[in-house]
Amino acid sequence: MPASSVPDPSDDSDIAVRVERRWAMFMTGIIAVLVAIVIFTSLHWAVMPPSRVETINPTTLHISGEFVESNLGSGVDPDGSVTTRVIAQQYSFTPQCILVPADTPITFRATSADVVHGFLIMDTNVNTMLEPGYISTFKTTFDKPGEHLMPCHEFCGVGHEGMWAHLKVIEKSAFYKMASTARRLSCVQ
Repeated sequence: MPASSVPDPSDDSDIAVRVERRWAMFMTGIIAVLVAIVIFTSLHWAVMPPSRVETINPTTLHISGEFVESNLGSGVDPDGSVTTRVIAQQYSFTPQCILVPADTPITFRATSADVVHGFLIMDTNVNTMLEPGYISTFKTTFDKPGEHLMPCHEFCGVGHEGMWAHLKVIEKSAFYKMASTARRLSCVQ
């Protein structure tokens, strides 16, 4: 057999090294793109873990501070935005019906008095957990008037299936007219 017809084993190892280098560069490129996406969304959309975690004593939140009963519901801030405060406890939300205006920035501040509860506003992207000892803060705007259900979506005990509240979005002018005569608003005035 002539020497030229015998395959050279060094050619196979050279091919394997080239293929492995190409795959390594390809995977490095994918990782670089994923890191760039994370950095972009973190800086551009401010999608970051909360830098400040607010705590509260769940055993005394109804006695003093921002979650006393007279401070629950929706209120107009000096800048014209609306802040809504809610407490979840087995097996209800307080207030039971929340009133907010359409086309207005709304900040929800909510907490739990006893166990972990879910805070979900149907037909919106509002969805968070309420944990005892912590204040959950999130912002949203409702485009148009309407009514939304707010079920607890975290199992909180034997009465969990009956833990519902309502959110009523009304016209901005009607809301501000009502807010001119009351400090805090809910559906029951």
